[in-house]
Order: sequence, then structure tokens, then C-alpha cells
Amino acid sequence: MRNTWLVGGVLTLAAILVVVVSDLFDLELQSTVLLGVAVGAIVALVPDRSPLMRLAGFLGGFAAAWVGYLVEAGYIPDSLPGKASSVALVLVLCVVIAGASGDRVPLWSTLLGAVAMAGAYEYTFNAAIPEVKTTSVSSATELLMTAAVGFLVVSLLTPPATPRAPKARRGPDSHQADAAERSLDEMMENSK
Repeated sequence: MRNTWLVGGVLTLAAILVVVVSDLFDLELQSTVLLGVAVGAIVALVPDRSPLMRLAGFLGGFAAAWVGYLVEAGYIPDSLPGKASSVALVLVLCVVIAGASGDRVPLWSTLLGAVAMAGAYEYTFNAAIPEVKTTSVSSATELLMTAAVGFLVVSLLTPPATPRAPKARRGPDSHQADAAERSLDEMMENSK
């Protein structure tokens, strides 16, 4: 619990610092600070696979959403079926990234990257679709900078989690192995 307070407090101070520095240097990061810092922290906090694979998934999903916006602006009609096609394209790209990695890249991190880009850019995109090439770069840069702050702060403050290996094939002894693993997890949790 002490770690939660420490990480949360330092993350909050880092976000405030980003707002202040952004204002001082006219970086215009204020609109994405909360979203970026939070998603960066999530990528660092979730103990699923290695931090590098989580980060790769986030960036892959982020890029998938960006590609979705570029395709939607340039090749898909501005209509309900067009929007549905764009959304489907992004989701399929996220699944392909995770699946093609042999599940080393977690699907949730690709989806989080896509959602982060959509959250940071959707309003701007809809306000000026023809300007996608310039406005998307601005939004992407803002989001990546703030997400990097969240990821770095949390990564520096939390001990590296031991990523769990994917479950092996299920056999007749799998119930005993699962019980032993749960017991070990409980012992580790109680020792904290």
C-alpha cells in the first residue's frame, strides 16, 4: 500500500510538472496530460509480459489507430459504414500485432495504444478531416510525450514484476500445478 501512495504521489507531481513546463515553453501538452500520463503509467504498472513487450504493444496499437485515421481521411467516405470500416481496421491491426508476435505482445496493450490515440485525436480529427496529416502529428507527439512521462515515472518507482509465462498444454497434472501456483502466489502476497 505504501508503494501505491508513493507511485501515485510522484505520478501526480510529474503530471503537474508537465503542465507547468508545457505552459512555460508553450508546448501545448495540457490537453493530453491526464490521458498520456495515465496510459503510460498503466503500461508500466500491469505485470503482464515484459515492459518492453507492453510498450511495443502500446506503440503498435497507437500506430494502428494513426493508420486508421489516415486511411479514413484519405480513402474511406465520411459515413457510418466508413467509420465502422475504420474502427474495424484499427481493431484488426491490433489483433494482428499481438497475434503475429506469438502472444509476446499483449493484446490489451495494443488496444490501450489505439484507445489513447483515439482519445487524444478523435475530436481534432472530426473538426478538420482534410488536415489529418498535420493535426495527427501534433496530437501524436503530445500524447507520446506525456505517456513517456507516465511510463518512465512508474517504471523507475516500481520493482520489475516477474512476467508469467504462458500456460503450457493442459494435462492430467494441471490441477495440481494450478493449486501449487496459487499457493505460491498466496505465500508471496502474504510475505509483503
